[in-house]
Amino acid sequence: MQLVLPKDYDPVLDVRQTQEAIKYIRDTFQKEFGREMHLSRISAPLFVPKSTGLNDNLNGVERPVSFDIAEMPNETIEVVQSLAKWKRFALKKYNFEVHDGLYTNMNAIRRDEELDNLHSVYVDQWDWEKVITKEERTEEMLEETVRTIFKVIKHMEHEIWYKYPHAVCHLANDVFFIDSQKLEDMYPDLSPKEREDAITKEKKCVFIKRIGHALKRSGQPHDGRAPDYDDWNLNGDLFFWLPSLERALEISSMGIRVDENSIVEQCRIRNAEERLKYPYHQMIQNCELPYTIGGGIGQSRLCMLLLNKAHVGEVQASIWPQDMVDKCEAHKIHLL
Repeated sequence: MQLVLPKDYDPVLDVRQTQEAIKYIRDTFQKEFGREMHLSRISAPLFVPKSTGLNDNLNGVERPVSFDIAEMPNETIEVVQSLAKWKRFALKKYNFEVHDGLYTNMNAIRRDEELDNLHSVYVDQWDWEKVITKEERTEEMLEETVRTIFKVIKHMEHEIWYKYPHAVCHLANDVFFIDSQKLEDMYPDLSPKEREDAITKEKKCVFIKRIGHALKRSGQPHDGRAPDYDDWNLNGDLFFWLPSLERALEISSMGIRVDENSIVEQCRIRNAEERLKYPYHQMIQNCELPYTIGGGIGQSRLCMLLLNKAHVGEVQASIWPQDMVDKCEAHKIHLL
């Protein structure tokens, strides 16, 4: 996606008002979210040792930011790209029971991100993880959890309407579920991103299921997924229609996590079997970690959605090319 400069864009709220709204959204959402999902907030690391295998490889090509520490000369330290694996380990470490879980404020640096209206090198999200039973590793559990998250986001629309009635983005009344293969069959001539835009424009809120396996027509996954955290048969992405940009906005990526069988199968498919030797991966294969469901909810993206902003830089302080800053300013898009 290249930079989009909406014609006659009106940010509605000025920078200070936007900052106040951001704080209100973040404070209110995490309280509601934790209560509805039975999650406790805990502290999370900004970086982890590479040797643990706890860092997220994302699509397998992104380079994590790494450095050394004077007191640990033989260890490479990596800034987290997400906390997908760390959270599952933490649930065991802190003795969480079935149907309870955690959420945390996750901050990350993604140095290879292509910068545009929706993507920044700085990532801020609520990362969450919840213990389930092996029997609950089902599509029904996945969809039930998605509906709970949708309910909390929809409630936030009403909260914002009370405080900022002229700025709020009005959301769909329900979430539509569709399989990534069915979506490709519906739009065989469109790219994955174009398919996301087409279905979300029609339905306004969509959860695209089963992301990771190669699709029949294209031979490619709908989107990239690491092989060692989501079960590709029990995961998906949640999209809302963003009027300011007239395109789909991904708010959450989530799923039921791999078990002792799917982690081996998916690593084999991706020719990543060398990962299976890491301590984290060994614990999954030996059934030493709880079965879980989890994901991430973009903090800045949620603010962007609820306030109908045109650029993620309006709701988070990051670094942008000067040319982008100048073009945005000329179109009333004030980057922080």
